[in-house]
Amino acid sequence: MADLVRRRVAVIATPGSNPAALAAKAATATVPIVFGVGEDPVKLGLVASLARPGGNATGVNIFNIEVAAKRLGLLHELVPKTVRIAVLVNPANATSAQFTLRYVPEAARAMGLQSQVLNASTSDEIDTAFATLVRDRAEALFVAADAFFLSRRVRRILKGAKPADLPVVQSSNFELTINAQTARILGFDVPPTLLARAEEVIE
Repeated sequence: MADLVRRRVAVIATPGSNPAALAAKAATATVPIVFGVGEDPVKLGLVASLARPGGNATGVNIFNIEVAAKRLGLLHELVPKTVRIAVLVNPANATSAQFTLRYVPEAARAMGLQSQVLNASTSDEIDTAFATLVRDRAEALFVAADAFFLSRRVRRILKGAKPADLPVVQSSNFELTINAQTARILGFDVPPTLLARAEEVIE
C-alpha cells in the first residue's frame, strides 16, 4: 500500500479483503479507496458511518455471514438428501478462507450435514480439488466467496467523486438463478418451491 501511495495512484480498490482495506486506510488519508468487505465497515474502522463515510474510503458491505448461511440453506433445499458437502476455499486469501471455515461448517452441522474442506489457490489445484471431491463422493459443493473464484469489479471514484460523499453500499438485491438443464443432467429434480423463488430458470 505504501508503494501504491508513493506511485500516486488515482484510486486504490480492495475488493473482497478486509486486511487489504485496512492496510490501505492506514497507508493514506488522501488517496480514494474503494473497498469490498464482508463485515460492518464502521466496526472495522474504515468509515465513520454508512451514509456519510467522512474520509477517503467507501465501498460495499457484502453481508458474508448472512449470505453464506443462505447459500448453504438453498443448496440443502435443492438437494435435500445430501449428507456430505465439500467446501472449496482459497488458502491464499486468508480472510475469505478463515471466514468460510468459521461459519459454513457450523451452519452445515446445524443442518445435519458433514463437511469436507478442499483448498485451491491455482487452476491446477482446482482440478485436484474436484478429483478429490469425486473420489471422496461428496454430494454437493459449496464454493467460498473469493476474488479467485468470483470476479467483481468496482467503478465509481475514477469519475472524480469524493469517497466522503459516496454512501457505503450494502447488498440489497440477491438473485437466485437455477440451471434446470444441468440439474436434469445431474439426475435430480429441482423442488417446485425453489423454482418459484428463482429470478431466472435456465432451461
